[in-house]
Amino acid sequence: MSTNESRAYDVYGIGNALVDFEYRVSEEFLRDNDIARGHTTLVDAAQMADIRERLDGRDTRRTSGGSAANTAYAVAAFGGRAFYACRVASDEDGGFFLRELADAGVGSKQGERPEGVTGRCVSMVTPDAERSMFTFLGISEELCPEDLDHQALARSRYLHIEGYLCSSPTARAAVAEAREAARAEGVRVSLVISDPAMVHFFREGLEEMLGNGVDQLFCNEEEALTWTKTDRLDIAASEMKDIAPYVNITLGARGSLVISPRETAEVPGAPAQAVDTTGAGDMYGGACLYALTAGASPTEAARFAGAAAAKTVSVFGARLPSPTDYRELLAPLTGRQGRSA
Repeated sequence: MSTNESRAYDVYGIGNALVDFEYRVSEEFLRDNDIARGHTTLVDAAQMADIRERLDGRDTRRTSGGSAANTAYAVAAFGGRAFYACRVASDEDGGFFLRELADAGVGSKQGERPEGVTGRCVSMVTPDAERSMFTFLGISEELCPEDLDHQALARSRYLHIEGYLCSSPTARAAVAEAREAARAEGVRVSLVISDPAMVHFFREGLEEMLGNGVDQLFCNEEEALTWTKTDRLDIAASEMKDIAPYVNITLGARGSLVISPRETAEVPGAPAQAVDTTGAGDMYGGACLYALTAGASPTEAARFAGAAAAKTVSVFGARLPSPTDYRELLAPLTGRQGRSA
């Protein structure tokens, strides 16, 4: 078993590799195009081409994305050490995705990239800052055990699993292998449910990935209520304890509910002028995991994560504009800020 002294990475993420295209749209656009507001819709190549054609002419920005990728990016941006397991194609988008990972200081498995199409996501943001997404998984849907780097995983503190992977049989197989390896090496396992649609349409896949439970679970209020089939948050919180000893349920502007073996605590949200909620949950997870590996308590980590998420929703896009933004957020957090390997 690896020792803490030999841990090369704080977080080893596994998830989809997507190139994001972000647009500002009206409520009318969502209605006219029958787009599920505030949710993620999985689409095929033809549907992706169609929605991009409908959005043609609008200002857009291209960034590397994917839920767990954004979380890994946040860990690295705060000074932690992150690795990301994913699958990209040999196309230009795949090269772009890997370059952005490397530029952010996030490790990844290098090797020959298969032919195909790298996954894409269109994020449509309405004036109230809500994001609605169309996702074409492309070659990400073929993520499999071969895409794992077992050496990097064995030397990590956390394995962080993206809930969106539940729609792919080969990705679920990769998650199962990663979980088994993590347990064997004393690596803690974290999972984010990712989206209410995953609970609605792929519950069995999520249950398979959760297995006999994880160490840390992230979800939002709607996901928690949907998972537990109740409209009462207190009941949902109680039942979530059966999945993980540590659970963070985000509550939007109200903050988050932090469940641990010692207590259940409400952590108030940080003030924010919301512009775009894209990536807020990903940032919350990354900031929380970073803080936990820096020695923060669950409540301290949630408070730090809430401040980071609030900062994220105040800008357009899933990441903060500059390294200075991340450094400013670190000021209240005690710990190993930026400790070298």
